Amino acid sequence: MKDRRSYLRWTVLALIFCFAAPTGCVRRTLTINTEPAGALVYLNDEAVGRSPVTTDFTWYGDYDVIVRQPGYQTLKTHMLVQRPWYQIPPIDFFFEVFWPGHIHDTRSYDFTLTPYVQPTPDELIERAQSVRDRALYEAE
Repeated sequence: MKDRRSYLRWTVLALIFCFAAPTGCVRRTLTINTEPAGALVYLNDEAVGRSPVTTDFTWYGDYDVIVRQPGYQTLKTHMLVQRPWYQIPPIDFFFEVFWPGHIHDTRSYDFTLTPYVQPTPDELIERAQSVRDRALYEAE
């Protein structure tokens, strides 16, 4: 009888420990800095704020980036966020579920905007003629 109570007590303590123990957690944040600061930043066509801006992200991979600031040319590019070794399947399951602490993966990217230069009237006429010629003669 005593062995059974002892076994039951240890089982209950083990269950309490399993449910009360902190589980693994990986937090991923992305910081975008621009020169000049204060530019509006879009990630995958979703506005995330004005730079410098920090946002959480869910997956690793390729992100479309658009940066806009009045007086500067709009920057359309992409960035590749590489996964760290502990996020490679099936290792990631252990770190997401069982790791006894928290992991904070922070990434930072810098972008420089170019000042907008107003085209001259001659440049505008040349562009318009080029567009017209392509529309009229390239379709044939």
